[in-house]
Amino acid sequence: MNVYFDNAATTPLRPEVVDVMHQLLLDNFGNPSSTHAFGRTARTQIETARKSVAAHFNCKPQEIIFTSGGTESDNMLLRCAVEDLGVQTLITTKIEHHAIIHAVDFLATKGCKIVYIPVDQQGQIDYHALEEALEIDDSKKLVTLMHVNNEIGTILDLKHVAELCQTHAALFHTDAVQGVGHYEIDLSEIPIDFLSAAAHKFHGPKGVGFSFVRTNSGLNPFILGGGQERGLRAGTESVHNIVGMAKALEISYAKLNEERNYILDLKAYAKAGFKSLFPDAHFNGCCGDEDKSTYTLLNVCFPVPADKAGLLDFHLDLKGIACSKGSACQSGSAAGSHVLNEVVPSHLKSNPSLRFSFSSFNTRAEIDYLMEVLKEFSVTVAS
Repeated sequence: MNVYFDNAATTPLRPEVVDVMHQLLLDNFGNPSSTHAFGRTARTQIETARKSVAAHFNCKPQEIIFTSGGTESDNMLLRCAVEDLGVQTLITTKIEHHAIIHAVDFLATKGCKIVYIPVDQQGQIDYHALEEALEIDDSKKLVTLMHVNNEIGTILDLKHVAELCQTHAALFHTDAVQGVGHYEIDLSEIPIDFLSAAAHKFHGPKGVGFSFVRTNSGLNPFILGGGQERGLRAGTESVHNIVGMAKALEISYAKLNEERNYILDLKAYAKAGFKSLFPDAHFNGCCGDEDKSTYTLLNVCFPVPADKAGLLDFHLDLKGIACSKGSACQSGSAAGSHVLNEVVPSHLKSNPSLRFSFSSFNTRAEIDYLMEVLKEFSVTVAS
């Protein structure tokens, strides 16, 4: 049996998305920058998709800039804010995605001051410390905080942070890669300046995403060339990917409540199963609290002896179960998860932690199989 519990890394494509992309690849191959009928048809497809994406966030279509995904969006927005808008201070945390962490590290070498806001063991930021950081001096500041943490599921209060930034005349960027398609974000109500998203996190294709860039941002081109994407990102647009993303987003929001309730049930069922098998299991961050974390994942620290820790994920993989030690972007790294290093209690850090992330494609039967495999492992370890 093969079971996929790594939806925080990437999600399977919806069949409807495959269908619309397939049709475009066959029939609408024109370059959207061409002025003939083939090009105009492709351009219409892109602009229709842009309007569709914008409608879900209550923003203007021209504020949606298509990119290759979350990493490009994060890099573009942070680097342009420093280079074009004169940002001198970046305020963030040490549990962001590496697309933010490494971009921040690079900008520090260019003279940017970096302020790290502390987080507690639930992965919640210290909002008082954030306010203090916004008041430390008169430098131009940008706050970059992720909406939903990709490893432990902690949810940021976007509205509170955005309003704090607005009050202190600071810019606010959020890496919303794990939140878009799973949570509604009204950009007419929440004064976010910049937002990043990726299609493959909500059952869309890989290699495409978008940046939200609020009107009159003052950003200059990030990729030079033609005038595509409002002049900010040159290069021929990937029409089939863009339209596929718009379709995936449309379905995700149309089915949001239905699928959220279904996945919440799966998460609760899995949580009960883990606790039944391992009463001393620890849920990292606040992922065990449905009110504070996303409904899509559990990050579990297992009470397994240190000498057996490396066998757990190997055993699951052998049995056809896909999960993750942390962020997929650091698979193979011997350093371990930088997020878990910040939030896991010291006495549990030698224990193995695994992230199980769910989608509407999963079933209770798959969770039952997971528990059978884990029970088999626990018996093996005990013997």
